[in-house]
Amino acid sequence: MSLDKLPGSELVADGLADLAARRESVAALLVSIGAPRLRLLGWEIPCTIDQAEERLYARLAAEFGDGAHSRYNALIRRLVSFQRAAACAK
Repeated sequence: MSLDKLPGSELVADGLADLAARRESVAALLVSIGAPRLRLLGWEIPCTIDQAEERLYARLAAEFGDGAHSRYNALIRRLVSFQRAAACAK
C-alpha cells in the first residue's frame, strides 16, 4: 500500500525508515505506538521501541516543556488519522 497519499504519511514513512535504521526519533516512537494496528493493516514492522509512549512524552517534554501534552496528543491524532485512512483505502 502506498503511504504518500494518506494524512500523516510523512511521519509514518520517516518512522519506518528510522526503525529500520534503529534510530530513536519522534517518528519512530510514534510508529512503535501504532505498530499493532499498522501490522494488521499490512505494514511489516519487524522491530519497535519499548515503552514508546513514555519515551515519546519524555522527548517532547524536553523539547516543548509545558507544551508536551498538546504536541503528544496532536501526534497521536495524526497517527490515528493515518490508520483510519489506510483502513478505508484497503
